[in-house]
Amino acid sequence: MELLPFVGLGMVATVLVLLLREERPELASLLSLAAGVMILLLLMDRIATVFNLLQQLAFRAQLDLLYLNTVLRIVAIAYIAQFGSQICRDAGESAIGGKIELAGKILIMFLAVPLMLVILDSVLQLLP
Repeated sequence: MELLPFVGLGMVATVLVLLLREERPELASLLSLAAGVMILLLLMDRIATVFNLLQQLAFRAQLDLLYLNTVLRIVAIAYIAQFGSQICRDAGESAIGGKIELAGKILIMFLAVPLMLVILDSVLQLLP
């Protein structure tokens, strides 16, 4: 099962963080951050595979890759904002985590406006 290495790494890191948090809280935060980055790096091959498959599907469907790239950027922003926010919350900085989430939402809205305009234009062309 492909999930087991990720769960194992997360569990080991969690136990170590819990043990370190009492003695060295700053080291515990760094270990938590390192574990999160390691899990993300281990997933990069799979993420790249999904992006490549989506690009191939868009090419077969003769979709403009600009729209697909925008959607993929939106998804990436959502994941990165959530990841950063969770790291801040783990470190006890909920306010900063909330600001990261807000920044992610605003960036997503910024990227989504051109897509919404294209969809609206397409709908208006279908109406008599």
